[in-house]
Order: sequence, then structure tokens, then C-alpha cells
Amino acid sequence: MSLRRIGRLFTPYRWQMALVTVLIAASSVVTVASPFLLRAIIDTALPDKNLRLLAVLVAGMIGIAAISSAFGVIQTWISTKVGQQVMHGLRTSVFAHLQRQSIAFFTRTRAGEVQSRITNDIGGMESVVTSTATSIASNLTTAVATAVAMVAMSWRLSLISLVVMPPAIYLSRKVARMRRAITTEQQRELANLNVSIEEGLSVNAIALAKTMGTGPSLIQRFTASSARLIDLELRSQLAGRWRMASMSIIFAAIPAVIYLAAGLPVTAGVMTIGTLVAFTTLQNNLFRPITGLLSTGVSVISSLALFARIFEYLDLPVDITDPAHPAKIDPGQVTGHVRLASVSFTYPGADRPAVTGIDLDVPAGSTLALVGETGSGKTTLAALIARLYDPTSGSVRIDGTDIRDMRLADLAAIVGVVSQETYLLHTTVRENLRYARPEATDAEIEDAARAAQIHDLIAGLPDGYDTMVGSRGHRFSGGEKQRIAIARTLLRNPRVLVLDEATSALDTETERAVQQAFDNLAQGRTTITIAHRLSTVRNADQIAVLDHGHIVEAGTHTSLIADNGRYADLAA
Repeated sequence: MSLRRIGRLFTPYRWQMALVTVLIAASSVVTVASPFLLRAIIDTALPDKNLRLLAVLVAGMIGIAAISSAFGVIQTWISTKVGQQVMHGLRTSVFAHLQRQSIAFFTRTRAGEVQSRITNDIGGMESVVTSTATSIASNLTTAVATAVAMVAMSWRLSLISLVVMPPAIYLSRKVARMRRAITTEQQRELANLNVSIEEGLSVNAIALAKTMGTGPSLIQRFTASSARLIDLELRSQLAGRWRMASMSIIFAAIPAVIYLAAGLPVTAGVMTIGTLVAFTTLQNNLFRPITGLLSTGVSVISSLALFARIFEYLDLPVDITDPAHPAKIDPGQVTGHVRLASVSFTYPGADRPAVTGIDLDVPAGSTLALVGETGSGKTTLAALIARLYDPTSGSVRIDGTDIRDMRLADLAAIVGVVSQETYLLHTTVRENLRYARPEATDAEIEDAARAAQIHDLIAGLPDGYDTMVGSRGHRFSGGEKQRIAIARTLLRNPRVLVLDEATSALDTETERAVQQAFDNLAQGRTTITIAHRLSTVRNADQIAVLDHGHIVEAGTHTSLIADNGRYADLAA
């Protein structure tokens, strides 16, 4: 992975970063002047007892410190703001890109893994993104300015100081590679920990654990994962610590060597005490940014593991997306004529097709029922009509337009789906319904609820439509959740309505009421119903019987019963 790609994250903020660099350079140059003032104090002002000069020099040192601090505050504010904006951009880019991924991606990826990439991985990069650029600029300009000042003061002593640079750079690179490998392991283990939380602390997971008695094993699994994180963190912090410690000892020993060199007979009297003190001060000012640069290099290289995980998600291809040249469609003018022509589909990694050679023609405003045993391909067809997947071959058309040529937003406005697996957000009933159409009025929300036979129940609650549904809708029964989901879909008033076992969780009486609502709403709307209960589809305009992905029979309820075939067996 190229560092250039990481650098491009900062491109929109290049002028802010340029200003920060100018401030850092100015601060470094100003700070370097302080040792020269110190030398003048020791060699001139104090021996000559020149109080006026001493006061000017001391004031200059205080002024330098004040200016440097002011520059530091400004550059920290700018760099932190830029870093946070880069983090914001990464988070939103990853979230938006994942929103565009097909259902296939989420069926093969653990939910905890996805959450870990967005939270742990991007969060782990925060210090690097926020401070790395300014740290490099600050330390580099300080080191360069200090080195120039040291050479100007004494080039011989400068050679002694700089001899430690090659081994320091070599050792820091080795440490960086060690920490990068450990960081990769850490993030993988953090993802496992997130998965344990996701799979162990949701409402459904808790209910399963309590009924299956698996709580202790889940705790043991979580504890083991957390313990591995302790070990990895220790390894990360101690990786190369002895190597870096030895460099610190060498850095500390250099001033002593210079003092020794200054006292040798060969060099005695060559430099003043003020020069010696000023030089060692400069030397300390050099080693500090050098150490900072080496540490920043270690952090950047080790953080490449985090960037690699984030860029891996950003580079995921989007299987189902808007066409390059979408058909111009007004969803309000669509009649809802659905046609499937030679449609076949195989799930990724599957060894046989889920559906094969499906031909169906559903005129606008008519009803189609898909029936068959579990695994026959009914739900797959519903997913293809909603374009959750694209057919392997063949086409799905609405009013003659291939749905792959439609904008996804247009298709979502045309096709509404109520599935057997109801998902409600952890918010109020009103907001769950308004999720389908944010601009919907309260009156429209209530009308949709009435149509789904759920208004009276909601209105009878203490908080009415402001009742919290709870995590995944556990405040309500299965039938109540499905009716809320039906109301949510009806609020959008789609021209094509796909009901995938939409009444499977309803009791007979409620099912009859909802079915009556569907019959009323189906007028002028194309309705495709998938059901095991044949009583709910006997009035459909046409019924298609699926078996192992093939249509084996098609007709009306009366004609299929008369044929005494597969449908008659299912109805028996």
C-alpha cells in the first residue's frame, strides 16, 4: 500500500497544512535563536556585568518562548481540526461504500467485523492522522534548523553529534516493522471481540444463551479474546523497547563525550564555556526532534496495518449500483407491469442455481402468488424483483424497462417489500414508520397504520405513536411487528408490492383483517405474494408453483386444483 494514497487524504486541506508548516518552521527558527542568546549571556553579559545587555538577552529568551508557544497553540488547533476532518471523511466514506454493497457481502461478513473496521480501525488511526503530519513537519524543521545552528557554532562538535544517526534510523525501522505485524494481529483480535459482543449481547442472543445454557461458554470465549488483547498490547508496547532504550543511552552519552572532548589538551581553549553550553543545549534540541521523527516513523509504519484494513473495504467492488446511463423514469407514472424473462440465479459459492429459466408475466394491477416448499426459490425471486441481487442470466423488467437500467432510488420507489424477517429500528413507532418516507405527515402515518390493521393497538398504548419499539422491535409481538412493517411499506405507496411470507406471524383473525386490507390496496397495484398458507393466495389472478428453482405449474387456484398436480398436493 502506497503512502501516497494516505497523503491524498490530506489533499483537500493542503492550504491549512501549508499554514501549519509555515508556523512550525517559524517556531523552529525562532527557538534556535535561544541558545545563541544564552551564549551571549554566559560569555559577555555576565563577565562584563552588563545589566542592560543581560536584561535585553533575558527578555529576548522570554519573548522567544512566548512566540513559540503561541505558534504551537495555533498549529495544534489547525492540525487537530484537519486530522478530525480526515477521520470524518474516512468514517463516512467507509459507511457510504458499505451501504452500496449488495446483500451478498453482508451474508458472508460478520456484523462485528464491519463495526470493528469503522470504530476500532479508524479510531486507532486517530493519533496518527491528527498529529503525524505536524509532528513530522515540526521535528524535521526543528532538526534542520538546529543542525544548521550547530554547524555554525562548531562543525567539529557537530560531527561527533551526528555519528549516531545511521544506527538510530536502522533500529527504528526494525522496530516499526515489528509493531506493524503486531498491530495487524491486534485489530483482528479486536474484530473478534466485537463479534463476541454482537453475537452475545443482542436481545436474541441473550434469549438463546439463557434457554440453551451457553452463558458460561460465551463468557469464557470473550475472556480468552480479551486476554489475547492484553498480550498483544504488551508485545506492541515492548516491541523494540530495548533497542530504543539503548539509543536513548547513546543520545544521553554524547554531551558527556563533548565535554570530554572540550577538555582534552588538543582542544583546550578552542571554545568558550558559553559556546560549549550553548552547543550542548542545541544538541539536546536536535536529539529531541530526531527521537520524535523516529517515533513518528514507527507509528506511521505500524499504522499502515490499520490503513490497509480500511482501504480493503473502500476498494470492495460494488456489485449492484446505478447504471452509467439510467433510464428516465417517473415512479409516479409507472403502472407496475412486471415481467421475468428466462431468469436464472446462482448464489455466490453455491454449487447449483437457486432458480432456473423463470418466465413470468404479471400485468399491471394484477396479483401473482408464488408457492412451493421451503427452498424452492420463492424468496430468491422476490429478492431479484427488488434487485437485492442481479440475475445470473435473463432479465427482470417493469413496464418494459430492465430494472438494471433504473436508478436504485427509482426502483426503491416503485417496488416495496415486506419480508418474513421484520426489522424495526430502536426508536419510536412513529419514526419507524417515517423511515419509509421522512416527509410523511402524522395523518398519513396513521392512515397507513389503519390500512395494516395496527392503528388501534398503537393508539391504545400509553405513549401512542411515540412508544419505543425496543431493540429489534421486541416491545411488540411477531404479528404486531409485521403489521408495523406492512404499514411502513404501504406508506411509500409502491406500484409493485412484494409480500414475502408477510402474514406468516399473524393469527388467523388478524391475518384475515390484514389480507382484507391488502385486497383493498392491491387494486391498481401489482402484488406478488409468497406464502406457505395457500388460503392467503387462492384469490390471486395467477399462481406459480416452484420446485427446486423451476416453475412446475401455473394457473389460477381453480384450474390448478382441477389439474390435480403439485399445487393440489400442497393444498391437501
